[in-house]
Amino acid sequence: MGLTAQKQKKKRVSRERSPQQELVYDNIDYLPSIKSVQFYPADQENAFPVIELFSENQLMLAFDDLRGDVRNYYFSIEHCDANWNPSRLSPLEYADGYNEDRIINYSNSVNTLQSYTHYRVDFPTNNVKPKLAGNYLLKVYEDADKSRLIISRRFYVLAPLMSVSPELVPSVDVAKRSKNQKLNVTVHTGGLTVNNPYQDIKILVLQNQRPDIQQWLTTPQFVNNGELRYHDNRTLDFGGSNEFRFVDLRSLRLASERMATIQVDSTVRVDLLPDENYRTASYASVFDENGQFFIRNQDKDNADTESDYIWVTFTLADDAVTAGAIYIVGGFNSYQRNEANKLTYDASQKTWRGTLLLKQGLYDYEYVYVSPTGEVNPTFSSGDHFETNNTYQILVYNRRQGTTWDELVGFSTVR
Repeated sequence: MGLTAQKQKKKRVSRERSPQQELVYDNIDYLPSIKSVQFYPADQENAFPVIELFSENQLMLAFDDLRGDVRNYYFSIEHCDANWNPSRLSPLEYADGYNEDRIINYSNSVNTLQSYTHYRVDFPTNNVKPKLAGNYLLKVYEDADKSRLIISRRFYVLAPLMSVSPELVPSVDVAKRSKNQKLNVTVHTGGLTVNNPYQDIKILVLQNQRPDIQQWLTTPQFVNNGELRYHDNRTLDFGGSNEFRFVDLRSLRLASERMATIQVDSTVRVDLLPDENYRTASYASVFDENGQFFIRNQDKDNADTESDYIWVTFTLADDAVTAGAIYIVGGFNSYQRNEANKLTYDASQKTWRGTLLLKQGLYDYEYVYVSPTGEVNPTFSSGDHFETNNTYQILVYNRRQGTTWDELVGFSTVR
């Protein structure tokens, strides 16, 4: 009687699905395992995420999942008004294709202490393509289940129907001239008919892409022959802030100037030298990237998959503030303030300390203070200086009569 070998069934490896989340119309990472989210025009690293309608331009989204397995991630888009409320349009009205696509480009980390899976997608794709101008929210979720969100990101689609002429001038307020940067904006409506510019046109101005430093304009000072002038002395008078602080984490073999210690065992830990509070100091010209971050690695060839994650401890030497809350913010966390980037006050050392998990690279950052009453001060530890090299993003929205959504019809930057 012959023996026959039984074919063993392949054991299925079960994994827990990402939990359900409540959608927030903002730049949100919904899970602590999602790190190093990069989102910008594919041909211009860390530029403002805006593309022209019906152009060949694409946006690049990349992120790491520290769970280290391979998951089925999908993405879709949703049109929003200028204030990031849903536009009450159906996907058939604002998107071509199915308005859902799968992220199929992924790679596992190589020889890192922290395992992760690196995902990337460039879009629009054939299945996800906007067909109206305006604000959009990109949503990434697991297993085609839109309730199992992992990332949401804001982006902008421009129909260049109006041109914008910005001008940086000294503050009209003499007392603020050493600290502030005043911006005047002129909008040329071109061939677009604007029946009521006081109601139909809105302008948003951001400093360094920061949602916590922005101003809205709704009332032009002058309206004449297709030209809208926003030159009011009381508007767009921004505190100049200061150059961002930075840390170089590109190498784990050679400590950069800001590193105090490097410890490598089962994880990598870096203590940075303490940051001083220089809100009353004179301006010093220091090169920065206006709050952005770059994934880079001097020790390995592929920064995307061979860079390790580091527990980085930040220290702010400041005993003038002991109440309220202080957060570390920058482009790397979309300037969000939450428990993950909140500092703790050490009364014995008279310092604020916090530890963040960051991938190897270059990081601009700054400290933001929130008072016990909820007042936010983004420059409490650095001061304001008119000499600071800032970049301003200017977005012009138009709501046509009889419609319920806002179109982005003008965009410009100035520095």
